[in-house]
Amino acid sequence: MGYAAFRSSSRAQTGISPNPGPYRGRVIAVTDAKCIRHDEYQAAPIRGMVQKGICELTGTASPDEAWKRFVGPDDVVGIKMSPVGQPFVCSSPQMLNAVIEGLLTAGVKATNIIVYERYREILENTGIPKWVPEGVRTAWAADAYNDIQQDIEGYDPEHYVDLPLVLPQFDLDNIKARRSFAAQFITRQVTKLVNLPVLKSHNAAGVTGALKNLSHGLVNNVSRSHSNLADFIPPVVSLPVIRGKAVLHILDGTRGLYDGGPGVTKPDFVWDHKTIYFATDPVAMDRVGLSVVDEKRRKSRMPRIADAKMSSFKTQPEHIDAAGKAGLGEWDLAKIELRTVKL
Repeated sequence: MGYAAFRSSSRAQTGISPNPGPYRGRVIAVTDAKCIRHDEYQAAPIRGMVQKGICELTGTASPDEAWKRFVGPDDVVGIKMSPVGQPFVCSSPQMLNAVIEGLLTAGVKATNIIVYERYREILENTGIPKWVPEGVRTAWAADAYNDIQQDIEGYDPEHYVDLPLVLPQFDLDNIKARRSFAAQFITRQVTKLVNLPVLKSHNAAGVTGALKNLSHGLVNNVSRSHSNLADFIPPVVSLPVIRGKAVLHILDGTRGLYDGGPGVTKPDFVWDHKTIYFATDPVAMDRVGLSVVDEKRRKSRMPRIADAKMSSFKTQPEHIDAAGKAGLGEWDLAKIELRTVKL
């Protein structure tokens, strides 16, 4: 298709602009064998991993100083969750509360922290509203999933990406079928976003990490994308209200899924990876995540993600390279600074 074929609108800002954050190509991996014990997440080790990771990413001496690099008392901070995969591989209350604690130490008011998932039904069924401390709010864009996903209620008509990519039953001259609108959560409610993806394979995308947690969690009309993710994900993440507000990505790899995702249909493919990754560069983060999943698959005598067919779609990890070439971060593994810390 080529990027000249799409149009993005965000209050008169158009096109793709780079935003890999202040630490382009840097990914910090923090490992602690104690973060899962007796098949349960452990709050204290996970809190320590988050504190160590954000300090290592920023080069600061204390977690509160590190968090202040990204947020401040005047910010309204959103947290994008990843609850699909319950109960095996999904966002955990321990990770969420470690992040909230960090935001509070940076001076963000509890009432200015908003935990978000696209569908209210998934948010509530997961139990996320019960995880958060007093004062912290929750938000969603739509009540529940549906196959078409073109309803604009909860989305912002001023912020969209227009792509010549539609579901088979629609024509390209149908504007609602051709556009994906950003959620009002990201356009109107928050000034900064902390992205909390989970380390998982994905039947269409190959892996679902920082990029896909943004592109498919913050806009509507995403079902049209699954046959051509490399042409969908970079333009969506390039929307100014997304790329400009997503200041930090924390990939939860305490548990990982190396086949059949994003839901867990075969628990045998879940493994305790016991590592959390930190970056401001979503492309570098996802490139590292892909290599981790591929290594686990190699050890299990399975083909690498790029050569796998997990569903009716060929897996498409090339969306990561496409995002890098679009200026969203570093996609060349040889140029990525991966630093591992063991606690």
